[in-house]
Amino acid sequence: MHRPIFCALLIVMASSAFADPVTPARVAALPAAERPAWESYLQRSEASARADQSALDAEVAGNHMASAVQAPDGGDFKLSAKAGDAWYAGDEARRLADVILSYQTPSGGWSKHTGYSVGPRKPGMQWTSQNMPGERPHYVATFDNRSTTEQLYFLAYVWDATQRDDCKVAFLKGLDFVLSAQFPNGGWPQVYPLEGGYHDDITFNDDAMTRVVRLLHAIDAREPYFSFVDDGRREKAAAALAAGVRCILKLQIEQDGAKSVWCAQFDPITLQPSNARKFEPATLSGGESANVLEFLMSISDPSPETIAAIESGLAWFEKHKITDIKKSQRDGITTYETDPSSTEVYWARFYDLKTGKPVFPGRDGVLHETYAAMSGGKNVGYDYYTTQPASLLNAGQKKWRKMLAAQVKK
Repeated sequence: MHRPIFCALLIVMASSAFADPVTPARVAALPAAERPAWESYLQRSEASARADQSALDAEVAGNHMASAVQAPDGGDFKLSAKAGDAWYAGDEARRLADVILSYQTPSGGWSKHTGYSVGPRKPGMQWTSQNMPGERPHYVATFDNRSTTEQLYFLAYVWDATQRDDCKVAFLKGLDFVLSAQFPNGGWPQVYPLEGGYHDDITFNDDAMTRVVRLLHAIDAREPYFSFVDDGRREKAAAALAAGVRCILKLQIEQDGAKSVWCAQFDPITLQPSNARKFEPATLSGGESANVLEFLMSISDPSPETIAAIESGLAWFEKHKITDIKKSQRDGITTYETDPSSTEVYWARFYDLKTGKPVFPGRDGVLHETYAAMSGGKNVGYDYYTTQPASLLNAGQKKWRKMLAAQVKK
């Protein structure tokens, strides 16, 4: 049982943990055997970026516009109903499908925070709301905040309910985009085509890569909503899934001679933990790691390596429970206070890579040892604690061990 230490020690985040983008210079420094795959990847990424920009430029010129128009801003796109729901055959889903189809980039993906409620994209309008016209393209297509994977699920469910051919075609184009975006080492970046900075990192933050492998797993498992996927693409999806799982296992961090969990992002070439934004340092992630582990536990007939990774992850979560604190509201502000009588169990969003202790990064990049010191009694607008691992240690673990036992009996 781990109890947080309440003191005021501050730690300044080391700048050396920031990842470098994937560049021709970095690729040229790789061993000769590895260079061709990475060179091909960069060429694909650059070609996709050019295709996206050229299509937009052509629309602007064809409509005699002075410049492109920024897409409307909106919230995260989330499915409105479960798979198989009659809603996907209705008028609301039909109209939404028209909008989503209009925002698919020429390269095949989707941006985030797009205002779909405004209606379909108009000619000369960017595919993204995340940069002003004329500025460097930002999040043109991404896996961040459920983007691309969520749109693909939606299109598959609409196709299943209506047999709309345009939804099928767009899904297959999107699947090709997902496969093209995979790094030679099996990981996925946050943004593709690559745009530099931490956006090039192999990203578990906000479950970006985890949602990708879940989608590929569903396709490989031949879930009925993806029955239209042709054998060639299905085989590629299976190969990409296998490479993704190998990458996940390789990225599991070792502490004191034992495997632990995962960081939120990793340098795409060195595979070392890296920082993203100032308040997202290179640390072990309690939240994202729970979802990675949940995905691994969904794999039927797991390899011995996968089983070992799961066992190590479960043991780490058991060891790093945080108790004796209680979540409360004080003057309308969420806070976590010491309470020896509390029965609440939490895990921190961030754990130090060396000590394994919880850390709380502020917006200024300074790491605090306590939530109270970090927040200063103010609203922070970020989840620094999570209860999610509890379901893995309880119901999830029981279900998984039952599945393993059944496989042994076969």
